[in-house]
Order: sequence, then C-alpha cells, then structure tokens
Amino acid sequence: MGAGIELANVCCDFGKFRAVDHVNVKIRPGEFFSFLGPSGCGKTTILRMISGFIEPTEGVVRIDGQDMKGQRPNQRPTALIFQNLALFPLMPVWENISFGLEVRGVDKVKRRARAEELLALVDLHGAADKMVSQLSGGQKQRVAIARALAVEPSVMLLDEPLSALDLKLRQHMRAELRAIQKRTGVTFIYITHDQGEALAMSDRVGVMSQGKLQQVAAPRDIYNKPANGFVASFVGENNILSGKVKNASGGKADFVTPIGVFEARLVGDKNDQGLKLYVRPEHTLLSPKAKAKNSVPVTIGDVSFEGSFIVVSATSGKGTRLTAELRNDGSATVPAPGTLMHLSFDAANAAILPDTSVTGA
Repeated sequence: MGAGIELANVCCDFGKFRAVDHVNVKIRPGEFFSFLGPSGCGKTTILRMISGFIEPTEGVVRIDGQDMKGQRPNQRPTALIFQNLALFPLMPVWENISFGLEVRGVDKVKRRARAEELLALVDLHGAADKMVSQLSGGQKQRVAIARALAVEPSVMLLDEPLSALDLKLRQHMRAELRAIQKRTGVTFIYITHDQGEALAMSDRVGVMSQGKLQQVAAPRDIYNKPANGFVASFVGENNILSGKVKNASGGKADFVTPIGVFEARLVGDKNDQGLKLYVRPEHTLLSPKAKAKNSVPVTIGDVSFEGSFIVVSATSGKGTRLTAELRNDGSATVPAPGTLMHLSFDAANAAILPDTSVTGA
C-alpha cells in the first residue's frame, strides 16, 4: 500500500526568492494527488522536497508519519519519474526496469523475473529484450513506470511525464496511469500544468499560484466550486464581469455590472476587494427572448466549431464580449453572426469570487 504524505507549513527559498510559501496539505495513502499550476508556481519544488533532492527552508515533510529531515533520496520510500524519463539507451528493457534491483545486489534470475512481472503489469508483454530505441513514446512511459515500481516504493512522484507526447497518446496514457495506480495501491503525486490531466486522473487536486496552495479539492469541486478568481480562470474558461455586490444574503447576492444586475452565489465576503462575477460558457443559454433573471441582450459574432461543442462569441450593447458553449449533439440551434439574441444563466451556475489569489497578487 501507498504511504501518506504531510507537508506542514513548508517553505522553500532560493536566495531571496520564495518558491514555496507555507504550504499545508495531507495526501492520503493510496491517493492519486495532483499539483496543478502554471510554470514557476512551485509545484516541481514541492515534488523535489518530498523526494529529498531539496530540503525545505521551513516546515516539515512527513512520509508515513516520519519526519524526512536529513533523509537522502535513496533512504526515502519514493520513486521519481522525470519529464525526460532518463532511460538507459544501451540496456534492453528488462535491464532498465531491474537496474535499481541490481544496485541493491539482487541476482540476475530474480531481477529478470521481477522485470517480466512488471512488464505484464504495464501491458508490455514480450518487450523484455527490446532496446529502448525500438519503443514508442507511450511504451517508454510504461517502462519508466515499471522501473520505478521495481524498487517497491510507497510513493510515486511524477513530474509532467506526459508533456512530450501527442494529444491522442496523452489521453490514452492518462487512463493507463490511473489503472496502474489503482492496481498497485501506491500513492501517486503528479505534477502538471495541464488541467485536463489533473481533472481526469486525480482523486484530489491542489491548485498552486506563486508558491501558495490556492485550493485542494476533488476535481469536480475544483471546477464547479473554485475558491477564488485564479482557480476559476486557470481551470476552464469563464465569462468574467466586474462590478459591485448588492443585497448579499444567505450565500447569494446581486452583482451590479455595466451590462445589468445579476444574481449569483457569493463565495467569500461581500467586502472582499476586487470581486468579479464568473460564469462558464457551457452554463449559458442563448434564446430569442429575455429570461426573467440574469439575461442580457447580445449580438452574435464569431461561431467556432470545436468538435464536440460549438463556441459562440457575442457582444452586449455596451461592447462587453461574452461566450456561450453549445453541445454538438444536434439539439442546439446555432445562431448566425449578426443575430440579436439574449444570453442568460442560472444563479446557481454563477459565482461572485475574489478576483485575486490568496497571495494577494
């Protein structure tokens, strides 16, 4: 089984630059947990602190309840898969997989047997004697995973391992990684800037910005119930309107904007600075007539076909650009450019959020 990980008030400084700023999170044993955020937000630094390649400037990293201070990477129950995989090109696949066992003095017969067992686990039957150069990108990913599993880690650390693959293969490998994690019960900690990867594979996601953890929640809650404007903007698309809160009561409020007054969920405090209204395009509706609430007249602009959905751009009478997303299932009527319509949305699907992240940036 996988081990639990705790980051308690963890900071990491590089000179005067604080890369990780007071991060607190508990990752459960056997969980698939992803750190999601833009480049430079501190997520890879967190991974390296867990693996032992970097020591925290402040705070404590615990694995299975034990403080890891002073424990070198080879003394920790972790295995790290790098972005470039770092496979050995002059070794056959089975020797790549069993290299860690060879370092530990395991004899050749047992190493080969373990390699064959792991190849079966990652669905690479018959590849033991192939060279790395003979493998596809997805097969190399599986070899890297098998090699990491060979030393029986309690925690698998993955630093954007799918970023070099094409879209179709990335999508396939998401399902493969998730299936392998479920079969082994090892705790997976995954680093990515790709929201699709994080939402599709993870039990929980931690969204980061500027060294701080903005929100930790299940993927559905990260998407549907973002904690602030940064999370809402980074995970998915939004229509964003500036304005002021009015009549706040019971977790709802009216939001006064230049293009109208809209009812929405109020997240946080009505006195928060920089509050904005966030509505996802798929939660909007286009109709010829105005709705009783949360409706604004618009003129249809560009219509973009995106495969499973159709993106419709529209402009209000005051020049505010809004976007609606229609399912390409044959049921939606796609308006022509120049058509006058009304764009509306339900109050339950709109959120008034603090525009800034918890860094105050």
